[in-house]
Amino acid sequence: MMAITVICMQETHVMRLGRKTYFHFKNFVSLAMRPTVPRLFHISEQPGISIFTPRPSPSHFDNVTGDVVFAISDQLLHNYLLPRDCPRVTFYAGKNTTDNDKNQFMGNTTAHYVIAVENGWYQQIRDTTLFCYEFAPDDFMLIDECAGYYVSYNPASPIAITVIDDIMGALLSRNIELRFMPSLIDIAAAVRNSSLRFSLIRMRNAKE
Repeated sequence: MMAITVICMQETHVMRLGRKTYFHFKNFVSLAMRPTVPRLFHISEQPGISIFTPRPSPSHFDNVTGDVVFAISDQLLHNYLLPRDCPRVTFYAGKNTTDNDKNQFMGNTTAHYVIAVENGWYQQIRDTTLFCYEFAPDDFMLIDECAGYYVSYNPASPIAITVIDDIMGALLSRNIELRFMPSLIDIAAAVRNSSLRFSLIRMRNAKE
């Protein structure tokens, strides 16, 4: 995914590069000045969100004690570059992943990350437009390093928005392999029982 960095102190600027539009809001502080802080994002199919208010977490986390705003790290942003309801199995090798699991699940790919989706979602993936909201990371804390999840207990306003009208292109521009499969049930079970680092997302929508 293309990225540009500007500093705006007074006005809002809108730029379109190729098929993507970049909105740069006032009081934006360049992340290039803070190289140790991860870039954090929130993906939505809804345009024009000016503020994200804390809400109950959809999943249980021991270290989440109230309503929160969720964000995803740039490293694992690809896990959410899909239509919201699209079921997916995502995985990658971690430091504790066995050689056998690497060979079984990733032996034939040079990609560092894999996303598996159902064949039936192909056209909706092609047709959906996503909005990638970037947050300043100051108020966010890490709650799940494996999944790249961060939360804030405070309302969050985006510092930039990227319109993604080519999901396939955005995904394939990153270091991932996108796999289309008739069903995700078997691979989800196998990945869950492996030593891989993984996320099973929207699997309630998966076909049996």
